[in-house]
Amino acid sequence: MSYHPLSTGSCVALQNATQGDSFIFDATHTLQILSIRLVNSNTVASNVDRYRIIVADGENFIQAMLATQLNGLVQDNEIKKNTIVNITKMTCNFVQEKRLLIILALEVVEHRDQKIGDPQALGQADSSVSVTTTPAQSTSTRQPPAAPAAAPARQQNSASDANRGSIYPIEGLSLYQNDWTIKARVIQKSEMKTWSNQKGEGQLFNVTLMDDTGEIRATAFNQVAGDLFDRLQEGKVYYISKARVNYAKKQFSNLSNEYELALEKNTVIEDCLDTVNAPTIKYNFVALGELEQINKDATCDVLAIVKEAGDLGEIVSKATQRKVTKRELTLVDKSAFAIRMTLWGKIAEQFNSTGQVIAFKNVKVGDFGGRSLSFFSSSSMAINPDIEPAHALRGWFDAEGKDASFQAPQFSGGGSVGGTGFQRSQILDFEEVMRLEYGQEGKPEYFSTRATIVFVKHESMWYPACQTPTCSKKVTDEGEGWRCEKCVKTWPKPKYRYIVAMACSDHTAQAWLQGFNDVGELIFGKPADDLVEMKEADEPEYMSFVQAATCESYNFLCRARHDDYNVRQTRVRYGISRISALNYQEEARYMRDQLLHSAWGKTAV
Repeated sequence: MSYHPLSTGSCVALQNATQGDSFIFDATHTLQILSIRLVNSNTVASNVDRYRIIVADGENFIQAMLATQLNGLVQDNEIKKNTIVNITKMTCNFVQEKRLLIILALEVVEHRDQKIGDPQALGQADSSVSVTTTPAQSTSTRQPPAAPAAAPARQQNSASDANRGSIYPIEGLSLYQNDWTIKARVIQKSEMKTWSNQKGEGQLFNVTLMDDTGEIRATAFNQVAGDLFDRLQEGKVYYISKARVNYAKKQFSNLSNEYELALEKNTVIEDCLDTVNAPTIKYNFVALGELEQINKDATCDVLAIVKEAGDLGEIVSKATQRKVTKRELTLVDKSAFAIRMTLWGKIAEQFNSTGQVIAFKNVKVGDFGGRSLSFFSSSSMAINPDIEPAHALRGWFDAEGKDASFQAPQFSGGGSVGGTGFQRSQILDFEEVMRLEYGQEGKPEYFSTRATIVFVKHESMWYPACQTPTCSKKVTDEGEGWRCEKCVKTWPKPKYRYIVAMACSDHTAQAWLQGFNDVGELIFGKPADDLVEMKEADEPEYMSFVQAATCESYNFLCRARHDDYNVRQTRVRYGISRISALNYQEEARYMRDQLLHSAWGKTAV
């Protein structure tokens, strides 16, 4: 059977390489994965999965850690036991005097069913450091020791880099290193923030740094913050050293890196004047039409045209009771969807790029009044970036997009139609939801259930909404038209949207569920405008039509949330996040599989 040849001798070379042997770590090693194991962290601060793998060259095998940015390859089953890969970049750390190899980049070559050769474990020292590419089962004499034909030293393609010694990758930083330098680009910089409590007052700001291996958050406090705030500029590349590595505080950052940097008095920051191999911002763009598939509060990158920019507004923060400025943009792209993006603070005040192509990185997905996006402290934007997707989007918009019509994507918080998020294997009945006190802890909790509609509250089933596709705000009748305060527009008539309250029951209990427009359209099969006309024309027919929607069963993904009702009374509200009609073939197949699984289990016992 033919197979891709493994790099005989690579394991010996990697086992004996020192941290400065970048020509070995940057060489391409064709190896076979023998094992992948999830390592559970013993630290509460770390919630990022880490994978330990064993790789072999046909003669020997060694252990290594997989960089966190490669976790998706394991989770998507792209790499697994016996997969052959080209490892193109590695680094080496020493933790408690033990060598730790970290794989930073790899390419999948081939999936195999069996192990190649009979690889043996390596000892701590081996003088042969040759790397040749020969079949693993060959017994021919190895090549004389020589440096492999590999890529230049890691991130040292300029004289400026070379003068600083080895440049560490961000992914390779850990708590156990002191003498390191990273070469990173500032892709986001927050405003200077002040704080005041019983212990005193202070100030801070943070930046997001990136290189080719990943991203990391860095924060400066008090006097250091004042000294460095003007020093660090978005978009520029710096050499940074002598900062303290800490475990990341996940409540303040959504980056996947389990570490963060504290910038201190002795931290050294130097401008990188050489543009050779300077890290560039990497995007993973999501089309606006695909946002309905992304969970609420997740972050993503989008590339879009700013079709409209609203006026600068102001709200009062519930947390701080301070006034915060905001501006809402309407974004469009080739998917024919339009979505609302909210900017806050100085970013909102300074924005003046209507009609431009903007690449947004790390923006937050919301579901208030429809799928939406929010630009927050860890987000960044690039206006008219010099990348091919941006040029293509500009050409499309100028040629046809500016005259196209757009629709808003589905959203979870208002009850998107569809089964995404519903877990058939984890269905809870109402009695169990109440017994487990879902939603009582002050934060939303989600559960899947199947129930039958027994009553629909036919009063106040809709509200008059703005006709702008990306706006669902309530409009006010001013006599001469219906005015939307958000869009600052007046319409001859509103577009009615559902707001449905209904009693649902299963075999254990009954509960009241609330849903929004998409829920109503699925249940009644008509837009709310049609029901308004029906009620005005013939109310008995309307009542009969609403009654006919009862006694139907659905699969629900619900959100339980504690609510203070009239201050004196507390209760839990159950909102419909997703609803789908029963597919009886699918339900029957699931029950069949459960029966087969149960029967197999009894037979096995």
